Amino acid sequence: MYKIRSAEFLAPNIKKFVIEAPKIAQKRKAGQFVIIRIKEGGERVPLTIADSDPSEGTITIIVQGIGKTTKELNTFSSGGSIQDVVGPLGKPSHIENFGTAVSIGGGVGTAIAYPTAVALKQAGNHTISIIGGRSREFVILEDEMRKVCDEVYPTTDDGSYGYHGFVTQKLKELIDSGRKIDFVLAIGPIPMMRAIAETTRPYGIKTMVSLNPIMVDGTGMCGGCRATVDNKTVFVCVDGPEFDAHKVDFDLLMQRNKSYLGDEKTALEILAQSEQAKEKKDHECNYDKMFFARTSGENLKV
Repeated sequence: MYKIRSAEFLAPNIKKFVIEAPKIAQKRKAGQFVIIRIKEGGERVPLTIADSDPSEGTITIIVQGIGKTTKELNTFSSGGSIQDVVGPLGKPSHIENFGTAVSIGGGVGTAIAYPTAVALKQAGNHTISIIGGRSREFVILEDEMRKVCDEVYPTTDDGSYGYHGFVTQKLKELIDSGRKIDFVLAIGPIPMMRAIAETTRPYGIKTMVSLNPIMVDGTGMCGGCRATVDNKTVFVCVDGPEFDAHKVDFDLLMQRNKSYLGDEKTALEILAQSEQAKEKKDHECNYDKMFFARTSGENLKV
């Protein structure tokens, strides 16, 4: 079991966990991830290591509650524990002094971009971060990014904070202004990563994306994380998770990621039903206690 040192919401449905995992904290590098199980027999979920503190023996993961397991995990609190945390897995980010490096995070993708932004700065790059969110409340890790980046540009779809528009539009604005950009890392929803790839392609800017397909074992044995890159099959958990954005088959990736949507919908319905049943039971128990206390009191008065 892995103890949860702290847990706090950063945005609606997005929660930050600091977990005691000393061996992983000592070894992890930017771009790597862990696979967790929140309980015995539970689903395995891949999550990027957003940060670590080797001296404290902790790692940080940031979770968006979308499916059954991540929604359930986001109900966990400080002092609780997680059944399994396996890692670090995957290849670390390739880090060098490119010159000017831009890290782009869409939504919770910012949590994945953050450790690589740190490493890029440490390698001597001029670092720029573009952080995207639907609205102000979904822009996460801005303060953390400002500590490690030379420039930070928050963007919101609705214009409630920062630049009004998509991260792709802000990137294009920087390119059109004449800024020399040597490297881009983009992490977020598949349509966003594809749009970034198409934005940088005409300029020949080296662009990497971090893929997050279905994963089970994290060793390449199950084949669930297959993707097509440069017309070749790769296993994201061992060959990635970062790949050349200009060579990824995003259409096939999106198609594969939709394969289990029906199963996930069913799992969420079952979870909702179980929560409703629990609430009903708790309500009935509380009603019984109140009734018993009231009738007992009346009997004592007689």
